[in-house]
Amino acid sequence: MKRTELRNLLRQMTLHEKLAQLTQLDISFLTSQTESELTGPAQRLPSGYAARRELGSVLGGTHAELSVSLQRQHLEESRLPIPLLLMADVVHGFRTIFPIPLALGGSFDPALCEETCRAAAKEASSAGLHVTFAPMVDLVRDSRWGRVMESTGEDPYLNAQMAAASVRGYQGHDLQEPGRMAACVKHFAGYGASEGGRDYNTVDLSEGMLREYYLSSYQAAAKEGAAMFMTSFNTMNRIPCSANSHLLQDILRKEWGFDGVVISDFGAVMETIPHGLSADAKEAAEKCLRAGTDIEMMTTCYLDHIESLVAEGKIDETLVDEAVWRVLELKNRLGLFENPYKDADPVREKAVCFCQEHRDLARRAGQESCVLLQNNGVLPLKKSLKVGIAGPFASSKKLLGSWSFFGYEDRTVTLADGISEKTGPDKIRIAMDTELGSLRKGETDVPDDIQEACRVLADCDVLIAAIGAHPDDCGEAASLVSLGISPHQEALVRAFRQTGKPVVSVIFTGRPLELGEICANSDAVLLAWFPGSEGGHAVADLLYGDCNPSGRLSISLPRSVGQMPLYYNRANTGRPLPPGAKRGSFVTGYLDCDFGPLFPFGYGLSYSAFRYSDLQISGNTLPLQVSVLLENISDRAGTETVQLYIRDIAASVVRPIRELKGFQRVHLEPGEKQRVCFTVNREMLSFYNQELQFVYEPGEFEFILGPHAEGGCAARIFLE
Repeated sequence: MKRTELRNLLRQMTLHEKLAQLTQLDISFLTSQTESELTGPAQRLPSGYAARRELGSVLGGTHAELSVSLQRQHLEESRLPIPLLLMADVVHGFRTIFPIPLALGGSFDPALCEETCRAAAKEASSAGLHVTFAPMVDLVRDSRWGRVMESTGEDPYLNAQMAAASVRGYQGHDLQEPGRMAACVKHFAGYGASEGGRDYNTVDLSEGMLREYYLSSYQAAAKEGAAMFMTSFNTMNRIPCSANSHLLQDILRKEWGFDGVVISDFGAVMETIPHGLSADAKEAAEKCLRAGTDIEMMTTCYLDHIESLVAEGKIDETLVDEAVWRVLELKNRLGLFENPYKDADPVREKAVCFCQEHRDLARRAGQESCVLLQNNGVLPLKKSLKVGIAGPFASSKKLLGSWSFFGYEDRTVTLADGISEKTGPDKIRIAMDTELGSLRKGETDVPDDIQEACRVLADCDVLIAAIGAHPDDCGEAASLVSLGISPHQEALVRAFRQTGKPVVSVIFTGRPLELGEICANSDAVLLAWFPGSEGGHAVADLLYGDCNPSGRLSISLPRSVGQMPLYYNRANTGRPLPPGAKRGSFVTGYLDCDFGPLFPFGYGLSYSAFRYSDLQISGNTLPLQVSVLLENISDRAGTETVQLYIRDIAASVVRPIRELKGFQRVHLEPGEKQRVCFTVNREMLSFYNQELQFVYEPGEFEFILGPHAEGGCAARIFLE
């Protein structure tokens, strides 16, 4: 539709119709046929609520036939021909589920991330969805927070690369292309910094900290052309984000030039009342609309109160018009006025959803996302060995993780399935294949039959402990004070160790866990995260060496939950630990725990071995080249993720001890050498000073090229 026609349509709308465009309710208000799960408290509205015919959008997943039916009914009943927007949380896949974002971030492969989002968009759009509430780009440093599984980790640079790739994957270059959908970037802003790791909690960040670390991923997504932003539940410096004009107007719209739609999170407009910012729903509506929240999700403050606010002269109707215009423009960008059913097609849906191409992609994504933490020569396994598996994930299909309610869980490939296909059924034996209750501390609903499991597996050559975290203990409203593995599972691994057989622990989880005890009693440890629909195949491929591990940690793994928040790019104190020390007196650290992580950001082993040498810097003026000689010193081809870190030695404000500024996945054959080169420019060395200016300051810098945040070759240079 031409913009002049769209403007004319806006002029024809009544104020009530405009406000309905700014209201999103759950799909259950229109039909009982839904697969969605409510992820918040639903406002109780009368059945057949009066605005249902004029609603601008609905929340919830569906299928093609239902999408077409809903859209047709909506257009038949509406006074004006304005189609519905259908939105849902397609976070890491629709029918085909890919590894959780925290795992996918560890692939250090933005192109792979883009592919998975493109596949998810193809599936979801074939079912009639127009908008996905993804990517989630919150930077997370505290693993007590359950939504860490939706993030791509603790680093602003890596998160920004993955955020931009996700937007490209969902949206492409034209939202009207088949198989594309609008990306809604969430949660703006700083949700991952919730105090104490408690969900929905207060966030209090200095403006410098906010800009230096937390905003870069949102900005990258906005720059990539994301169509929509979602506000976060938390307060940011004492103002709830849905009513925070500094975030929504000053930064998002004025600084970054974002001209798309802003939607609240589930009930967040109404929640400004318990926050203490609004006295009632009427005040909540006024404050949030003024701040820049266009669509109110799952409550009706706008619909119920803005008409009276306009009548009282407290809100100018032009403010409403601006918000409605952005909603109409999004519908127009999607091509819904010409084709309100867009890609919804049962035939296409059947052909695309869970197709072999997408399952193959899920398998490859799983291979690249799993992280080999430890290997004392046990892996890769020989297919001639008899393998014994025990633990709650031995043959469980609960490998999808949170935010996968559209996925085909019953078609998930289990670990036992994957191994059996490699070795044949006569080379695998399963014991203690329990329900998932044993994953939760304090629950004793599963018999402690560990000794019986060891007896059953006595004739096996290798023992695999398939252990981890309960899937329901990760995701929204899943904050924890403990990150430990449950006692049942630790006891299982200890019992395996006592048999004298080689022990391989495979960890399935949606968040970092305390793995010290597991590592101490295992010969090899593979962190599989929640690997998705093809998880069993991907893990088996890695265990048996059909694929060489290349995944890295996108987040530091703690020794203890008491280290939270834990992250590599911290600032030094005036009393840092001496180089190489783990504890000390009158220095920053703990009396009862080593200071650093159990495994650092960027860490991950493979079946190959690589040597870094001969770091070179091309000159002392910017831009310059920093390079290192990388050599595969093993007899196996492999992929190494070379990471570039920088350190500003002395600046006008304290700078981090290391910052990731680049990475490259490099594949080398046995004995092969390659010089890996990075270009360093002024922007990469710039930061926000005390006046919040983004500046470059001449001085001494250290460049580090290595395999993770605590290793590599380093050199210093003075730059003008």
